Amino acid sequence: MKIEDHQKRLQESLQVIEESIERGLVERQRTVGFNISAACADMLEILLHKNDLIDPGFVIKHEWLNSKNKIKEKFPFDFPRKEKIILLFSKIEEHRNALCYGKPQKIESIQEVVNNFNELKRIFREAGLHEL
Repeated sequence: MKIEDHQKRLQESLQVIEESIERGLVERQRTVGFNISAACADMLEILLHKNDLIDPGFVIKHEWLNSKNKIKEKFPFDFPRKEKIILLFSKIEEHRNALCYGKPQKIESIQEVVNNFNELKRIFREAGLHEL
């Protein structure tokens, strides 16, 4: 997928996340879970494309971030702030299924995901993603 396509999808997810925060995290936990996960994948793909580390056909699957073996297999190359990005993305993915498919989560758990996402956005901005 082209960077421009990722940027459009990212903007859609960012807008939906913001709307969900305004309406209430507990009431919109599924929407928050799906869109934060999708936004993380788009941000990472944009960064990797901009650094010429992946080709346009490469697609990041969120579930890879739940497996250390998959992370090593799929991301053998270095990129800016790799360890921190992978760590935060993995922490978000740890909660994804509970948010998307589970019973209502405590506000603290949902807020933790949002906080990790905000930290990840900050790191991506510092790495040159001005779309955020």
